[in-house]
Amino acid sequence: MYLPLLQPEPMESDTSSPIRSDSIRGQISKYKTMFTEAYRSKPIPYWILLVISIVAMLVAFPASSILSRVYYDNGGQSKWIVSWVAVAGWPLTALILFPTYIVNKTFPTPLNLKLVLSYICLGFLTAADNLMYAYAYAYLPASTASLVASSSLVFSTLFGYLIVKNNVNASIINAIVVITAALTIIALDSSSDKYPYITHSQYIMGYIWDILGSALHGLIFALSELVFVKLLGRRSFIVVLEQQVMVSLIGFVFTTIGVIVSGGFQGMAYEASTFKSGKSAYYLVLIWSAITFQFGVLGGTSVIFLASTVLAGVLNALNIW
Repeated sequence: MYLPLLQPEPMESDTSSPIRSDSIRGQISKYKTMFTEAYRSKPIPYWILLVISIVAMLVAFPASSILSRVYYDNGGQSKWIVSWVAVAGWPLTALILFPTYIVNKTFPTPLNLKLVLSYICLGFLTAADNLMYAYAYAYLPASTASLVASSSLVFSTLFGYLIVKNNVNASIINAIVVITAALTIIALDSSSDKYPYITHSQYIMGYIWDILGSALHGLIFALSELVFVKLLGRRSFIVVLEQQVMVSLIGFVFTTIGVIVSGGFQGMAYEASTFKSGKSAYYLVLIWSAITFQFGVLGGTSVIFLASTVLAGVLNALNIW
């Protein structure tokens, strides 16, 4: 069945309530009313998809981060292979997309120059973002890298506000302040959790690459929402799958070129043979990395479509917990 999912309308708080807003009971009543109105304003399938998308982000992204660290801890060294694996799972989304055309009796969204250029731009930025994160996870412990990556909330909020005019409230600003403070603490104590085989300069570079990757991640979130708003619309969940397939495919092409030029594919056989946990474990780590990352990104794109860039940034920041 073809399911239209419209853009959520902004929620208005009840200012006529006689309950004092500064009391605890008044605050509870206000939020209860707000959530109830939001729930009733959308169909049940909308909330089911949103919950699934949120769970995908909160589970798949941390899993892919841990697997990247497992790859390096067991002897893997290629940053290009890690970034390539991040987009190698694009056929999984394609396998979900194609049957939906048949079930919904619809056709793919027609391509035009603006849409093609948007996909190419997002695909290239995705490839660059994955490579930055690959360097970050090569030099930083998974916990530190994830905490630093949570700074994407700052950039998601900034770019979401500037590019797609997302609303920013006090809670988001508080979260930004807390995350910024946490990053400052890490920077001041940068050697406390450094691996013995990682030099101080490599650790600092990992920190820098993580920040840059987070900034680019926030930009990608905002540009993805802009594509939904300006080019694809929010008429159906199918456009989420279409964008994910095209962006991941183009990112896959860019990254594959990088792997070929760097000789990464030739080095895979050697890495597999010297992997501490064994050859089968090596390929399992890569396969599950591709699967988890693809579902994590799909969840993020879905949240952007169903809600906003800011919410996707908040959930991305929550991945550190």
